[in-house]
Amino acid sequence: MKMVTAVDTFSHERRLSDQGFSRVAGVDEAGRGPLAGPVVAACVILPADCDYRRFRDSKQLSAAARRRLFAELRAIGARIGVGTVSERGIDRLNILQASLQAMKQAVEMVAERPDYLLVDGKFPVPADISQVALVKGESQSASIAAASIVAKVVRDTMMARYHQLFPLYEFDKHKGYPTAAHRRIIAALGPCVIHRRSFKGVREHLPAAV
Repeated sequence: MKMVTAVDTFSHERRLSDQGFSRVAGVDEAGRGPLAGPVVAACVILPADCDYRRFRDSKQLSAAARRRLFAELRAIGARIGVGTVSERGIDRLNILQASLQAMKQAVEMVAERPDYLLVDGKFPVPADISQVALVKGESQSASIAAASIVAKVVRDTMMARYHQLFPLYEFDKHKGYPTAAHRRIIAALGPCVIHRRSFKGVREHLPAAV
């Protein structure tokens, strides 16, 4: 029987600490795929003595588990920064550049400036800080996983608030993602002000220019 070796998701942080980097941060975003709402990024510096194994990719966790872990991050003194780029900013920049801008904002919002970034994905953050981009970084780094949890909780909370403003669009259920139900609502009602007008699935339903 083949044995599966557990990944040490604090190995990057530990190695960088040994090299003299004292504030290693994970950076991730939530909301690249939705048709509505902002993209949200988070930057998290975990305490060196935390139980890092608790922090896993947000997509593997229930909404309740994500909220509990977000509260735990604050309780243990993790350094957290959050950045957002609105749907209009996404339309203006494109979703990749908007995501990177949100990540840059998140890094700048951390009270103690990180001295090394572990970034989820293929692209570096546009910041003058040593860093490495890790594809599927949430499964390699607890710091990135923690950032994914923060970004997801913050964005879901924002979409729940948008539901109060636009209840017919049911943002509390699909959070702006292109579900079949969300697509049907857009087709029936047309886009609202928080829909991403440059995205396929939205732009086809915009009013014709006069």
